[in-house]
Amino acid sequence: MTAFNFELARHNMIEQQIRPWDVLDQRALDTLARVPREDFVPQRYRKLAFGDVAIPLGHGEVMLRPNVEGRILQALALQPTDHALEVGTGSGYLTACLARLAASVVSVDIVPEFTEAARQKFKVHGLNNVMLHTGDASQGWGQHRYNAIAVTGSVAEVAEVWRQSLSLGGRLFVVVGQPPVMEALLITRVGEQEWVRESLFDTELPPLRNAAPIKTFTF
Repeated sequence: MTAFNFELARHNMIEQQIRPWDVLDQRALDTLARVPREDFVPQRYRKLAFGDVAIPLGHGEVMLRPNVEGRILQALALQPTDHALEVGTGSGYLTACLARLAASVVSVDIVPEFTEAARQKFKVHGLNNVMLHTGDASQGWGQHRYNAIAVTGSVAEVAEVWRQSLSLGGRLFVVVGQPPVMEALLITRVGEQEWVRESLFDTELPPLRNAAPIKTFTF
């Protein structure tokens, strides 16, 4: 029986899924090539680690598709001095990629099992610049300002607290809308009370738990 070739699958993921989706930033591509995605998926899905699928993580959550992870890393344009916040640790794979690019990452998940599993994985991979927390970050997290914020679940509208949590020049990646029409946005803080909003691509993500629901009107 032929052993599964993870390196070939990783190469194909980058060349056939991620790069064709306009992820051309070399630092982002190098990071995706270096962080072993197969170590962050549930064991029974290891051979699907590089597929164009949203892998189930349990608790009603899924892993982001590789091309979306690539676009997030490219959009946030992390620098080695940046401090990042991730809302929704999930599998921990995107967290690990962010940690390879930034000075430090604070990552929060509402599911305790995800936090603990990520902690064990980071220990194995020697990632010591990630601070993991279990909690509800749907309405912000602490008083710190960050150079980059990645929200890994979709929201009906962008919480003002996240915009305020950006440092000057800071970037926020967030997916806004409801199925089947959702829009990935990059929001950059350009002044104390001024932000620039850029539409990146259309996608569909499961909702962030406890984020404000879409307002509906009944007649």
